[in-house]
Amino acid sequence: MPRALSQLKPAVTTPARTCVFAVALATAWLGGAAKATDRSNLYTSDAIVTGTGEENRQIAFRECLSEVLVKASGDARLADSTALPTLQARAAEFVASFSYRDRLEGVPIHDEQGTHDRPHDLTCRFEPKIIDPLLARLGSKPWLSPRPIIAVLLAVKDQTRRFVLARDGSESPYMAQSLAAATVPLALMARLPDAETLAAARLDFDHLSRLNSTELKQLAADIGAEIPLAGTLVWSDAARGWIADWRLVENGKAYRWQIKGVSFDDAFRNAMRGAARVLSGNGPP
Repeated sequence: MPRALSQLKPAVTTPARTCVFAVALATAWLGGAAKATDRSNLYTSDAIVTGTGEENRQIAFRECLSEVLVKASGDARLADSTALPTLQARAAEFVASFSYRDRLEGVPIHDEQGTHDRPHDLTCRFEPKIIDPLLARLGSKPWLSPRPIIAVLLAVKDQTRRFVLARDGSESPYMAQSLAAATVPLALMARLPDAETLAAARLDFDHLSRLNSTELKQLAADIGAEIPLAGTLVWSDAARGWIADWRLVENGKAYRWQIKGVSFDDAFRNAMRGAARVLSGNGPP
């Protein structure tokens, strides 16, 4: 069975295709930025359901509750809490309001298809006065302060190349797109340096790995971010996947964490979850 795309080395991409990915990435980041600055978004979640029946709605309520608890706190570990299923069983009690949007809106019903067969977006809205005490029960707390923009400064080594990931680079647009997707569940904002900034700083794989916290913070400021998250992402045949090492300094304290033998999608999710835990004050990575 072929490996997932994110477990293969980045493919050479044509300029036209790179442009498509750049547009998609910019759209994802701009959307994420808008949502992250809107506090009401922290207590709202969406799920895709088939029709508007009660059974599917109850399943979606449980999913949305889990997503809101993680998003409102920045604490992804809550999704694996042993106490969560008990709360999810009562999820309908915690939903303040919900609404549907037909994903096939404007498309006529065809054949014998009824409205119960059509996919819908179900939006669940929760109240902070309900969610915040649930977070406390789970040993966490809401993250309501403005969320800083994170500069992701990443040195990558695949089977054939070494490079620093750029938002407009051609080495691996798939990685840039994956990073943008990893920010969404946590309502984070992240930025990659562009190729021009990297060239001006003469920043390559080896150089980036040697930068100290002061230099990283300056580089983050240069690209309009506040918190530098530096890392290395190295392909390992022995680990049968990528090995990611991350480092972040917050309030003078250095945090380091690692994940091995994963896809780069999982590596970026690990990076964002670790950073969010630290920055939210909900614990170590």
